[in-house]
Amino acid sequence: MSIYTLIFLDNKLNILQAFSWKNCLLCGTLSKTDLCSPCQNKLPQLPADHCPICLLPVATSLVCGACLGKPPAFTRTIAALHYTFPVDALIHSLKYQSNLAIAPILANLLIEKINTIEKPDFIIPMPLHPARLRERGFNQALEIGRYISKKNQIALLPNACMRIRNTPSQTGLPWKERQKNIRDAFSCKMDFSTKHVAILDDVMTTGATLNELAKVLLKSGATKVSGWVVARALPVWDKTTFNSRL
Repeated sequence: MSIYTLIFLDNKLNILQAFSWKNCLLCGTLSKTDLCSPCQNKLPQLPADHCPICLLPVATSLVCGACLGKPPAFTRTIAALHYTFPVDALIHSLKYQSNLAIAPILANLLIEKINTIEKPDFIIPMPLHPARLRERGFNQALEIGRYISKKNQIALLPNACMRIRNTPSQTGLPWKERQKNIRDAFSCKMDFSTKHVAILDDVMTTGATLNELAKVLLKSGATKVSGWVVARALPVWDKTTFNSRL
């Protein structure tokens, strides 16, 4: 091989390497990944000690008093991050600015957390009501779920469950009102007997929506329902509400 050929190959490799770099989605610096290492390391994490079911902070990593006293229909929740800046901005950009390129980035953040746990039989993205789906044009949970399903070889069932009530937004409603608002909002037409199902959503605030769909899945035969969310919103606690459900 001549020296000219070696020089040509070396230059070609340098060009290919240059094109493999991109700008960090958060700070704009050059990075080989969508998020540079400093930004990735600074993403807001959940407290080390949290309830494994509802993810709210507790003194130790044991089930909290609220989940012991009134267990929800889902048995465990996995969240990639705490729902605060800049995670909230990324999710907002996906949902309300149709920035679908963010979906696989959020999916990868969640994949890091679920790779070490038992795989479910199916993933069900949180359904949108048809009217909301027409308005938005896509289901953000489904877009995130496509990537996770492909990477982890878990069947994704986007049509197994439906949202049959176009409920008002849960934002700003207290826990009891959220429960009433979301009641009887879902239906499932598939038999999930003996199956472990993971419900996938972008954000968990109180868990009311997750709990309502989990109830329907249990009635459809599922033996276990887990929650998978990109981010968990955490309340500002005081001593009187530390062990209370929102």
